[in-house]
Amino acid sequence: MKKILVVLTNTTQFTKKPEATGLWLGEATEFVDLVSSHYQLDYVSPKGGYVPLDPRGMKYADQAALERYQDPDFQRRALTASLAPGEINPTDYAAIYYTGGHGVMFDFPENAALQTIAQQIYASGGYVTSVCHGIAGLLNLRDDQGHYLIAGRHLTGFTTQEEILSQKRGLVPFLNEKEAAARGALFEKKLPFRPFAVKDGRLITGQNPWSPKSVATTLIKALAGTN
Repeated sequence: MKKILVVLTNTTQFTKKPEATGLWLGEATEFVDLVSSHYQLDYVSPKGGYVPLDPRGMKYADQAALERYQDPDFQRRALTASLAPGEINPTDYAAIYYTGGHGVMFDFPENAALQTIAQQIYASGGYVTSVCHGIAGLLNLRDDQGHYLIAGRHLTGFTTQEEILSQKRGLVPFLNEKEAAARGALFEKKLPFRPFAVKDGRLITGQNPWSPKSVATTLIKALAGTN
């Protein structure tokens, strides 16, 4: 059985001021908790190795998230010694999942190695998925004809309104909603900070930190051929 690849950030702080950022823990743990009972998982980051945690995300970590966080296997493979892109064989995976946290906006969009992995997984019939700011990893993916993978596709991600409400509008390098639309995506959204996921073919995306479970359940059904 093929595995699922979880993508994490290496970014530790914003560039406009030295404020800490990183992975939003729940966006990894909630997805992992559901999917790991069906598939084996690997963890990759743009540079490999250490994955920092967004301190704001830790404030929202529930008991389940903290239990996964304290799991030695998760600590080692996801947060301490994540794989580098060069260690990944795309043919091993049925899907790739881009986690969020503001850190991903700085090291996901322009990483050619991660793009190649995702594009090869998709070209082989696999799923490309993301949650919240993780949509940044989808922005520059291309299909076999060289077109943006998200052009003409229904998807979602962290909205401009949510960015403003989070008081990070002035710190992010771009707005995911705006950039997705500029690439021809059909961006959908619900009320701020409510669970919401969109499936369009083999693209599955979630709006915000409350959406990992929706992405996971949608992907599990899709891989099982029931959705």
